[in-house]
Amino acid sequence: MRLAIISDLHIGYERFSDDALLQARKALEAAHAHADAVLIPGDIFDNRTPKPEVIASAMRLFREFSGMDWAAKPAEAEGTGARAPIVVIPGTHERRAQDTENPVSLLSIAGFVVDASNRRATLEKDGEKVSIYGIAGVSEERFGEILSKLNPEPEPGAFNILMFHQSLYELLPFSDTFLRMEMLPKGFDLYVCGHIHGRVEKKLHGSDFLIPGSTVLTQLKEGEQEGKGFYIYDTSSRSFTFEYIDSRKFVLIKEDASNRSAGEVRKEIEEKVKSIAAASGSKPIIRVEITGKPKDGSINLQPKRIAEELKETAIVEIGSRIDAEEIGKDADAEELRSGKLKDISIKDYGMRLFLENLRKRGYALPIKPSDLFEVLSQEGSSRDKAISDAIALLYSSYPDASESQGSYP
Repeated sequence: MRLAIISDLHIGYERFSDDALLQARKALEAAHAHADAVLIPGDIFDNRTPKPEVIASAMRLFREFSGMDWAAKPAEAEGTGARAPIVVIPGTHERRAQDTENPVSLLSIAGFVVDASNRRATLEKDGEKVSIYGIAGVSEERFGEILSKLNPEPEPGAFNILMFHQSLYELLPFSDTFLRMEMLPKGFDLYVCGHIHGRVEKKLHGSDFLIPGSTVLTQLKEGEQEGKGFYIYDTSSRSFTFEYIDSRKFVLIKEDASNRSAGEVRKEIEEKVKSIAAASGSKPIIRVEITGKPKDGSINLQPKRIAEELKETAIVEIGSRIDAEEIGKDADAEELRSGKLKDISIKDYGMRLFLENLRKRGYALPIKPSDLFEVLSQEGSSRDKAISDAIALLYSSYPDASESQGSYP
């Protein structure tokens, strides 16, 4: 069986929303042309509460591909109603508090995909059986607990895949709470992970370990300059190829302004941007990182003006480290400035700080800290509503809560 492994579509990503949807479509079109089935290890959506328009666009997309003929089929015993062999799990961007629906589950309820969250899904083709055990994206501090509770094991007589969506310490050595690869159970024929936006090819327990990366640009950093795409894995030969999709080009320019005039620096940036755009054939995304200080002062660079003047040629973002030494020396600012957090999302970093602070304060309430974080950080909520919801969550955990007639304390 030929499996297309596509991850981190981030439909609804506001900065490049058109790119996210278009490049998701291109990946699915190529998958349908060259593969028998599709695996998506998380982050189909960019956030856990997408706008109705975003949900509608995703549903139209997956409805279209679920209506096509695929060589493989979901096993009838799955009982999900899905016609197409598109097996998915929610990722960390879709993570919501326990026992609540997420946008990926809506796609499954509609019958467009097979949701393999914390369960096994099976695909069949010409007598071959592929068994996918999926683990939905959770907070890093809960993954070990979930893994131990589920205790996923290979299914006899099938090609077995473990599919999950987490940070890995070997790739992102920022926190001791991150999963160590050796913790993953042995015996699976293929390990598939989402969450990390650059592609990774490794061996684990003697089997292939693959991360396809995202299909859309979400972070303007050096490692994102490689083209976007997905893997096709052949279960018979146990071999794989990476298939590139037509995606918007991203280029990082590093410009040293030391002992030069602001005018000289501006002129060189403009020339480089125009040259890159001409070679791209379409409007590229270009980030310019300026280091050093021009001899006539950083204020004369006018980075916003440069980006505005070049907007018809390229999508330009200009960042400057000229005044970095004036940033406070607290530990968090130092980590951000030194680049230690370049591959971790703001949400994951926020979770990390939240958990560290709770531990320091001796948190011992019955609600899981990760669930409390999800409620406090829910998008679109005011500060007062987030606090009110958090109090309600905490209050509901006490045995006598249902008997109380009063308001929340």
